[in-house]
Amino acid sequence: MSSTSVFPVRLATVRDSKAIAALHNATVKEAFKGMLGDVDVPIMALDKRQAYWREAIEYAEPQVQVALHGERIVGFVGYDRSRDEGSKQTMGEIWAVYVDADFLGLGVGLSLWDSAREGLIEEGCTDVSIWLPIANERAMRFFELAGFKREMPSAKTVAIGGAKIEEMRLKRALA
Repeated sequence: MSSTSVFPVRLATVRDSKAIAALHNATVKEAFKGMLGDVDVPIMALDKRQAYWREAIEYAEPQVQVALHGERIVGFVGYDRSRDEGSKQTMGEIWAVYVDADFLGLGVGLSLWDSAREGLIEEGCTDVSIWLPIANERAMRFFELAGFKREMPSAKTVAIGGAKIEEMRLKRALA
């Protein structure tokens, strides 16, 4: 756990996979509802999402950590080496970061970011990136305040259910 963390963060265990999957589905639905309006946001079946996170935790790809409020998981982060083609071996990536809507703005995201940054540095990464929907203003603002810079030429359109959204890569140095 980082010394600046407000919420304790620990490595996820396989037993956490169901709670992570449920939180992931709830936060995806809420986030994309705000971006896509009336378009029905397709949510992965809970058992499939749980299997995905169980495997990620077992094989540490990505590495998964959870933020806690008491015993309750209120956020999680997945990070590892960058998946972007042609990226340097020292480029890390935040693969996923989600926070329970009841805990937004309370420091959960900061605790998760601090922990992921420390983990990426321990893995030998010198830089980190994240892909975010441009319309997710809260996430864009959070990561820009954390020192990430937008890479304008990276913008791309991705399909989410029946809608299309614009994503952009943000990067920053870890040191």
